[in-house]
Amino acid sequence: MGREQWKKIWVGSAGNMVEWFDWFVYATFAVYFADSFFPEGNGTANLMNTMGIFAVGFFMRPVGGWLLGRIGDRKGRKAALTLTVTLMSASAILIAIAPTYAVAGYGGVAVLLVARLLQGLSVGGEYAASATYLTEASAPHRRGFASSFQYVSMTAGQLVGLGLQIVLQHNMSDAALHSWGWRIPFVVGALGAAIVFYLRRSMLETEVYAESGAAAEQDRGTLKVLWKHKREAFLVMALTMGGTVAYYTYTTYLTKFLSKSAGMEKSTASLVSFCALFVFMCIQPLAGMVSDRVGRRPLLITFAVGSTFLTVPIMTMLKNAGTFWPAFGLALLALVVVTGYTSINACVKAELFPTGIRALGVALPYALANALFGGTAEYVALWFKDAGIESGFYWYVAGCAAVSLVVYLTMRETRDIDLGRVGETDRKTGQAAEPSGATSVTPAS
Repeated sequence: MGREQWKKIWVGSAGNMVEWFDWFVYATFAVYFADSFFPEGNGTANLMNTMGIFAVGFFMRPVGGWLLGRIGDRKGRKAALTLTVTLMSASAILIAIAPTYAVAGYGGVAVLLVARLLQGLSVGGEYAASATYLTEASAPHRRGFASSFQYVSMTAGQLVGLGLQIVLQHNMSDAALHSWGWRIPFVVGALGAAIVFYLRRSMLETEVYAESGAAAEQDRGTLKVLWKHKREAFLVMALTMGGTVAYYTYTTYLTKFLSKSAGMEKSTASLVSFCALFVFMCIQPLAGMVSDRVGRRPLLITFAVGSTFLTVPIMTMLKNAGTFWPAFGLALLALVVVTGYTSINACVKAELFPTGIRALGVALPYALANALFGGTAEYVALWFKDAGIESGFYWYVAGCAAVSLVVYLTMRETRDIDLGRVGETDRKTGQAAEPSGATSVTPAS
């Protein structure tokens, strides 16, 4: 792969890392600031309230998916990506300065809520905009590899957050972290977003979008056009269901699960997550390359089968792991299984839609599925725990994967689809078009 192709990947995914750093540090640092915004009481209840606000951010993602997906289809991918990082920077600043319950009562919760709403808007559009950009800007035979960097950058953002947490845990007292140290990552996130805003202003528009004629279509990026592709939209929701629940279970929830349920020290739980996620990040491009050779469906099916039948035993053993190495091995096994989904789901979704509706087509149904399943995963897990039937959550995750398995088994292969002819070939023949050659990027107007 040449220098120009790597530049496209870097430009398309760098901002994604900062976006997801800001999104995930809320979840990873929630154990430290949960008690700051609510009256003293049950620690699990306060954490549930804090994660409830985390879930609210997910319910704004469909709004962000619609708004920013529309902008991406009407104004271009660059315009959407620049706006998402602006919203994320504003939300990080709000959380960094939010007053605690002792200072402003529930006023701090209100600030926290507004910040999460902005984050939901931002991430709702970021996923689709970056997925579309990375898929469109890569050569047809490299789309799986290139789009896998979306989860490389997402995971890198989470690793930076976890790494910062580990550093703070080793250099600050537990009391200081609960008091004010939890604000540090949000300040870092705001600064990072400002830098990425500058970088994204020099982004290049994809050639697929610039030459497709989509910019001239009056109804591009509208719900009316999306409804014409309702089958693909429902397919995105269904194939997302199992993947998003499993992903959030073994990423954002894992540290809390090891700390609260397995009885590990917070620092050890964070280290387990960090090491497992680092390996997970490194294998995403490898899986993406495999999909470019054998297709997308084999990887998706492997994920769904593994997640359906291994979730319950993995989670049961994780609860009794006790020390670092057993927990690390089990967490890594789970994330290797999830890689079958994460490494290629971005390009699979982008490959389903025509250029004029691609950003909205990916954004809105994906955001809806995340709001219903991904955003509520931690809350559902904590609900089962509070009810004294924590194992019920394991079966819930496995059940969601089983639903997606049915979808993967019945969906068509998308690897060889020509992005510039998706709508045309679907209408005339129902068959996927062969790739027409490498794509590139052209300067945005």
